[in-house]
Amino acid sequence: MSRLTSVSTVVTGAGAGIGAAIARRYASEGAHVTVADIDLNAALAVRDEIVAAGGSAIAVEMDVTDREAVRTGLVEARDRFGSLDVMVNNAGISMSTGVFDTTAEHWMRHQRVNGLGVLIGMQEAAKIMIDLGVRGKIINVTSISGKRNNADWVAYAASKASTSSLIHGGARALAPHGITVTGIAPGIVETPLWAGIHENELDRAERFAQYAAQIPLGYVSSADDNAGAAVFLATADSDYITGQIVTVDGGITA
Repeated sequence: MSRLTSVSTVVTGAGAGIGAAIARRYASEGAHVTVADIDLNAALAVRDEIVAAGGSAIAVEMDVTDREAVRTGLVEARDRFGSLDVMVNNAGISMSTGVFDTTAEHWMRHQRVNGLGVLIGMQEAAKIMIDLGVRGKIINVTSISGKRNNADWVAYAASKASTSSLIHGGARALAPHGITVTGIAPGIVETPLWAGIHENELDRAERFAQYAAQIPLGYVSSADDNAGAAVFLATADSDYITGQIVTVDGGITA
């Protein structure tokens, strides 16, 4: 049984990684999917894949730090599919820097994309949902780093803490409108975002083996491991859940 039949969803940063996995899974559950990404070609590729598999999708170019671009993309989704039911704020960046190597530019870049970008997405999606009278769902992708910072990911972790805080604050602010705000906190995920921090394939394989050794389940997750949580949070099964974050980390924070 398809759990998201005819539900209008928007997923940011959906051109690759976790966002693409969520977009594909939503489509497989019968949802209309708006694949949003700053890289339009990447978004188009995911859209084409979904459509080829029999799903319903459009692609939009969206810089989540640009309010007008976000608003335009969400309006296109609303007009094309007749509603806006689920907004997944997934787009994010990560640059590995320690305390003494973190520049003001690095810090503000992370906060702009991972913090402000999520706030804009929440605000603009909520406005449309309220206008339509939709009891919608907003899902923010944060990270276990938001509550477990370390010396090598200072700016990234702080920005993800902002994302997590927006989940709690947004849930209280939007509850009177029947809109829930929840989150997913992935652990170590083998995606282009993670792979890109390593210099070569050998280094990447060695580091992922080291990561796996820290995880109780014994392996690094894939983007698809997080898509199931995104489906649950988008369905009626989670209607009474808001302000909560589902941690998908194989037990590393247990």
